[in-house]
Formats: sequence, structure tokens, C-alpha cells
Amino acid sequence: MIQFILNETEINTALPPGMLVLDFIRYHQNLTGTKIGCREGDCGACTILVGEIKNKTLVYNAVTSCLMAIGNAAGKHIVTIEGINGECLNIVQQAFSDEGATQCGFCTPGFIVSLTGFCMSNKTPSYDNAVDAVNGNICRCTGYKSIERAAKTINEKMLLRHSEEALQFAVTNNIIPSYFLQIKERLLKIAVNVVDQKRNADKFLGGGTDLYVQRPEAMTEEKINFLFDKSELKGIIQRGNICEMGAATTATDIAESAVFTQYFPLLKKYIKLISSTQIRNMATIAGNFTNASPIGDFTVFFLALDAQLILSDGENKRTIALRKFYKGYKTLDKKPEEFIEKIYFQLPGENDLFNFEKVSKRTNLDIASVNTALNITIENNIITAAGIAAGGVGPVPAYLSASSDFLIGKKISAQLINELNQTAQTEITPISDARGSAEYKRLLLTQLIKAHFVVLFPALPLQKLAQA
Repeated sequence: MIQFILNETEINTALPPGMLVLDFIRYHQNLTGTKIGCREGDCGACTILVGEIKNKTLVYNAVTSCLMAIGNAAGKHIVTIEGINGECLNIVQQAFSDEGATQCGFCTPGFIVSLTGFCMSNKTPSYDNAVDAVNGNICRCTGYKSIERAAKTINEKMLLRHSEEALQFAVTNNIIPSYFLQIKERLLKIAVNVVDQKRNADKFLGGGTDLYVQRPEAMTEEKINFLFDKSELKGIIQRGNICEMGAATTATDIAESAVFTQYFPLLKKYIKLISSTQIRNMATIAGNFTNASPIGDFTVFFLALDAQLILSDGENKRTIALRKFYKGYKTLDKKPEEFIEKIYFQLPGENDLFNFEKVSKRTNLDIASVNTALNITIENNIITAAGIAAGGVGPVPAYLSASSDFLIGKKISAQLINELNQTAQTEITPISDARGSAEYKRLLLTQLIKAHFVVLFPALPLQKLAQA
């Protein structure tokens, strides 16, 4: 049985745990306010809130229900648009009405839910944060300006919260119904794990943000070992100069990690290039690795850092470098019964510089045409260690070993960057596809490698660099 709370109602269901939350709430609970849009996590029409207890605090995050298995809802509070309705419009709904921020209305429930989640969060109220709360919601009617005005109105209300606890403020100010104040106590009484989880599972499932895009119907009936909520697969810990991450660490966990924000000053910029808030709240780092996409953003990020993986079959463990994990297109050095348990890597030191770059058809909320990361150590103006990785330029996420080795012992100059690009071109084998021609991807990698040095060495003569 799977137990969770849906709005105000406790759910106990024996339906297949691989069933999508979107299908469960619409077809089994007749809650049709949550809309079916793209079924790929792109449009945000199916956005719901998921509440769970973390560090003794009830926390809510927006997710796309079209990619969430009900097995991952176990022990949580699932909130649909119906669950935030009260006797009158809340401040989010009223702001949308006053600003004319809806036309056809199809996307509106997703926007309302996302912004209600902003009102329930402990994020510092600001206009930028309010707008960012809907970065995964797409509207094809309004042109967004009326939605931005509504977000501004909502944020002005949130500025009155001061030090008051977010959930209490939201209830007191008629943002959410009062039943939310009993949810934490109710969640403590229900099972967190999927009780009927099958042994000898055919599939391991983290957040499911890619598996459910590829195989939505088949996943419903799969025998699944749910990894997303396993406490032993969570957490980001610093041990000396080593960072250890549980495999179920999400992109949001990385974005909010004190360790990552300390050692990667441009992290906020990188994160904005990686999917949307709803997806980042579900997508796991191990899922990004095992998906084996040639353009996996975090895969490229951690390839440059020479990340190491600890694989487990439940009894035995082994360590393998992420650089050696990919044997061919969608082929891994991993047995079917193995899963990633932990990832670790050396944090950048005072002489280290790191940068991540990405180009896609849309600036945000899109997969890469080409992405790349660079990690170098500089001592006395000489590169003493280097790692460069690129995606979208071959059948697997590529660690460019020859290019990395080429940099060692060199001084930074425009000529060096030109020679580095020449070396990089010999290591890649891009193909023409929907994301661009092979020639275009070669050009992109050249430009993005230049971008690494523009960011990391702003004193370099830009005119010479442009000609490199």
C-alpha cells in the first residue's frame, strides 16, 4: 500500500506505484484542475506542491506531476489547485484576476500553484524570487507582462511577513486553508516508504524526470526499487577538501548547498541554465549520470571535476571514475543490479578555477546543444592541473583528455586558447540532429571554450581572444 495525504484526504492505494501522480489525481480522484500539457515536464500546467518533513520542518516544493510516480509520493502531502482553494480567492488568485493574468486559463492552475508555493517558502521575498517561482510555467496567451505584474503584487504582500513563520503567515493571510497547520502532525503518522515495494526490481527510480519522458506507459507496470527518499542516499557533506553527495541528491539540493555555494561562486548562474524549478526539485544527480545523455548538464559539470562514483548491488561496493563510466552511447560500466550510492570529488582549492557554459535553443528550460565545463589549477601563472569536459559533441558525455593534458604546464594567453581549441576539435565527433548541425556544434564548442577564459580571466585582451 502507498500512503500519502492528497489535499485534506489521506490516501491508501494499492495501485501500481509506478503510476504517475498526474493520472492518479485526475482519473482516480477526479481532480481535474491539474492540467495535462506536454507530459514531459516542460510546460508546468500539471504543477503541484509536495510537502515533506525535512529536518523537523514541513517544506513544500513545486513539481511537475506528469513525471512523478505515486511511489515517490509516499509519506508526503500532495497539493493540487483544489487543495489551496478557500471560501474566496487567495492573494495569488486575486492578483491574477486583478491584473488580467489569464486568458484561455489552461496554464493558470500551474502558475497559481507555483506562486502559492513561493508564498509558503522561507525564501526572502523579492520580485526576482517571485518571478523565478514560475520559471517552469509556460503561458502561450498573455505575453507574461500581466503575470509579472501579478507576481509583483504578490511579493508586496509577502514583504509584510518579516520574521513570521512562512506556513503560519500563509494561513493567517488567507493564502492557504487552515488545514495545512495539521499536516505535519498527520504526516508523522503515515508510512514514508512504499510498503509493497517489489524485490528483484526491474528498474531503479530516482526522480524519474527522464525515464517518464522516455517510457511513461511502460513505467506504470514496472517493478520499481524507489531510491528517491532513501535517507542513506541523501545529503551533501564536506570532509576536508572532499565533497561527498548521496546519489539521490537533487539539483535543488546542490543549488541550496552551503558547500557548493562556497566553492562555486557562479553556481546560481549555472543552475539557472539547468531545467526549471519543478524539475530541479525532483531530478537526482545519479539519475543525470545513469541517463547517459550525451548532453547531461551535471554529468559534464562533474566530469571536469573528476568525480568518483560508488556503485552498490546492495551487498558489494566498488568505485569507478565518472570518466570511465560511459562505454558507448547509453551504455554504462554498471551491472543491472547495481545502483549509484554515492558521488565524491575534490573541492576547488584557492588556486583552482572552475566554469560551466551551455548553449541551447532557448536560454532557459531547454536541453543543451553543447555544454562544457573547465576546471584548472594555476600556480605562479602556470596551469598545473586541468580537466575539461563537453557534451553534445559525441555519443557520450566527453572528458577531453588530450585537451586537458595539453593545458598542463602552459601560461594563459590568447594563443594558448587557439591551440587548445585545435586540440579539442580532434577529440570530438558531433553529429547533425535537431539541436544543430555537426559544424555548428564544433563552432559552439570553440566559442564556449573561449567563454571559459573570458569568465575566468577577464583581463585577457578580448580583441585577441575573439581572433583566437
